[in-house]
Amino acid sequence: MGDIDLEQQEPFPVDRDGRQVTRSGDKQPDGGRKVGCCERFQESVSRWMLPEDSRSNYLERANCWPPPVFIILISIAELAVFIYYAVWKPQKQWVTLSESIWNSPLTYKSDRRHEAWRFVSYMFVHAGVEHILGNLLMQLLLGIPLELVHKGFEVGMVYLAGVLAGSLTSSIFDPLSALVGASGGTYALIGGYFMNAVVNFREMIPILGVFRILVILIIVGTDFGFAFYRRFASEEDGLQVSFVAHFGGIAAGMTIGYVFFSDYNKKLLKDPRFWCCVVCFIVFIIFAVLFNIFLSPAS
Repeated sequence: MGDIDLEQQEPFPVDRDGRQVTRSGDKQPDGGRKVGCCERFQESVSRWMLPEDSRSNYLERANCWPPPVFIILISIAELAVFIYYAVWKPQKQWVTLSESIWNSPLTYKSDRRHEAWRFVSYMFVHAGVEHILGNLLMQLLLGIPLELVHKGFEVGMVYLAGVLAGSLTSSIFDPLSALVGASGGTYALIGGYFMNAVVNFREMIPILGVFRILVILIIVGTDFGFAFYRRFASEEDGLQVSFVAHFGGIAAGMTIGYVFFSDYNKKLLKDPRFWCCVVCFIVFIIFAVLFNIFLSPAS
């Protein structure tokens, strides 16, 4: 056998610190260096968030810095607003929707929909402890791993698209109800992750795939149950809070979120699905605005 030309061999990939990476995506430590907690965590994140063919590319560039800033900051802001109304306003806010939160300049109300910021700001106010804890728990458990993989811009765009889609959908299909809570954004993250878990089922460890899909369905079903109860069964003060934002948020996630999270290595601007989603979302916004101006029964 002839000598192997080393110059013609394909070089082993290395990460940003120059450490060699095997084909399976596992970093070879220098001088017997133990794999750190951050690297082990990134390995676990890659198994939950990415199909097998994308993991090695992700692990080559994986880094715990910068941290998932967007989802943490938005959660802190939502918690701070809740504490403000719960502590400095009537204590009833700890349990359910009180008059103070009902009259908040952040809450979406059909008769104040000309104040356009309310279509987004409603995500900062919540109807009780179980409402905010449920949203914070879901968005942190899912949003932090997603942001580690896809970074803050992608997660932020999906989250805010879900918030806006939620309020606009509610203004069309449940126009006389109020709207509070970050469920639209949370459900956008869930919808995007769910679609990728289904589409990449075989590549994302099938046993874990079944588990993650079942967990998502149980969480979504439970949260929808509470939302239906708040809308139809609870009659405190005659205040009605819409649940339709859940549908708008999850629809945004299953379309926009799916495109953002579907391919770790592909440039979004070169993906025709991205532009299709952008156009459809803009058309939806225009229709919703015109509906609220000319056709809404809340006028």
